[in-house]
Amino acid sequence: MAASGGQENARWITTVIVSSSLQGHEISMSLQNQQHRVRYSDTVENGSIIFSLSGVAFLLADAQVFFFAERELFFERIKKFMDIHRNGFLLLSAARHGPKEWDAMFRVQQRFLGSNLRIIPVHNSAEAIKLMLTIAKTTSKPHLENIRYRMLMAKMQIVEQSHVWKMLHQSQLDYSLANTT
Repeated sequence: MAASGGQENARWITTVIVSSSLQGHEISMSLQNQQHRVRYSDTVENGSIIFSLSGVAFLLADAQVFFFAERELFFERIKKFMDIHRNGFLLLSAARHGPKEWDAMFRVQQRFLGSNLRIIPVHNSAEAIKLMLTIAKTTSKPHLENIRYRMLMAKMQIVEQSHVWKMLHQSQLDYSLANTT
């Protein structure tokens, strides 16, 4: 563990359920290399990566599939994924997000408007892994409680050091003193 600014940076390791279709894929290999416990499953949607302890799931999709495959099949795959996972993210991968890729993202958003699907553009596997781990870590219970505690402490510190707060507090005291005399 390395100390950074008085705080410890503990290595976060979790169990990840990965679609068997991603076995041997750069993403699953990288997760294993980072010491995460990767479990493959044939029963999850192809391209799915699930962080069960965090309650988040990711569906990897190549933007090119949207252009060359049957769109309705693509949408059905996303719908099936969303029916199973209430906290789901679609990672739309493209080396470059040009007008065609943004149009594809817009069409997916239109189709799933009102659902809890979040679409995130990614450029490569390394970016996708970093993003998934960040989201999964921040939504895991121990880290979530730590973040809430830090936010509360920051809020209290801001309030205590606020000149406006001090002014309001002083005017309240002055008002109280004026009413008691």
